[in-house]
Amino acid sequence: MSIKVDPNLMKDLKHFGLKDASKCFHCGNCTAECPLSETGTPFPRKLVKYAQMGLKDKILQSSEPWLCYYCGSCSDRCPRGADPGETMMVLRRWLTSQYDWTGFSRKFYTSEKFETMAVLAVALFVGLLMLVFAQEFDWQNASLEKAWPAAGMEIADLIMAAILSFFLLSNVWRFIKFSMGDLLTKIPLRIYTSEAKELVLHFLTQKRWAKCEDRTQWVIHLLIMTGYTTAFILVAVLLCGGLELIGLNWDALRFQRPYDPATGRDVIYPFFHPIRLLGYYATIAILIGATYALWGRMRRSKAPYKNSHGTDWMFLVLLELTVITGIAVHILRLMNIPFAMYALYILHLMVAVPMLVLEVPFAKWAHLAYRPMAAYLKGVKEKYYAELEAQKAEAPAEAKAEAA
Repeated sequence: MSIKVDPNLMKDLKHFGLKDASKCFHCGNCTAECPLSETGTPFPRKLVKYAQMGLKDKILQSSEPWLCYYCGSCSDRCPRGADPGETMMVLRRWLTSQYDWTGFSRKFYTSEKFETMAVLAVALFVGLLMLVFAQEFDWQNASLEKAWPAAGMEIADLIMAAILSFFLLSNVWRFIKFSMGDLLTKIPLRIYTSEAKELVLHFLTQKRWAKCEDRTQWVIHLLIMTGYTTAFILVAVLLCGGLELIGLNWDALRFQRPYDPATGRDVIYPFFHPIRLLGYYATIAILIGATYALWGRMRRSKAPYKNSHGTDWMFLVLLELTVITGIAVHILRLMNIPFAMYALYILHLMVAVPMLVLEVPFAKWAHLAYRPMAAYLKGVKEKYYAELEAQKAEAPAEAKAEAA
């Protein structure tokens, strides 16, 4: 079987942030150091070597970049200063662009100008839509329900969710085909289904990260992931308490409060109402996680924060601004200051929607799909190979029994 070599791969990877990989002389210290590296999936050294040799197809077929959680211990202990942890991060950016069939992800990662213009374009479009489709601005009492009724916002959410799901799932499918190859159809369906629980477990907990020496990164990542997932469920699923469009909703779980004609304001839930508590958790979790990561990158306090790509900054800044503007909207609504609340709500969505639209299918948020999928497929492969070995071991015993 011939192996294709891309002599320009290292040059291409530099556009995604690669810096020190050429210093590596393959001592193997990083692989020995990593608590996540295993016999069947050794890294980072193998992937660094693939990059140096221009083995593009080998990297495309590898799930190891997604099994690395960049705790930074390999980079801290590299005798050559080759920063293998950052190389794995660069490969994740590059792979994300390879899975994306639209080409948008590559432009997003390799051009800060394109990234900035894309965010601004989506933000301005969202702001315009909010003004055009606004219903009634009550200048006496702040009311989101009168200005932008939840029923209409729900339709917008469903359209956006459908579009994002299409792009993300089609890219995930390409990832699966790249990493599984011929095994995709060889492995029985029962093995895929038997390991499905691991996919859910890895998504919810990112439990592999707990094996890392520095567990702080796991906690921070978990806060951001669970906080944003909670916020997404509240805004996209429970905005009307369910799917009001088809009558499957429950007002008690409605995130956007209904308008109360008696008070002239939107209903304000008690402090300990479950929806309000979930909103507070999402806000606090994202705020702690994003602030910690931003502060770490500004101080360059540890290996994962020493080399920040433009998309890393954009992601964290948008995340932080989403939380801050969300808090401001909540406070202004409670204080009943209409004009400021309406203005801040539009600004809030001008920040939150671009992050969702651009990051989920094409950039950083896509990692939430690729990481658990890689861990799941790793388990599927291991179970398949274990069954093959068991069958080989049973074959001689069956032959002896038949001969006797």
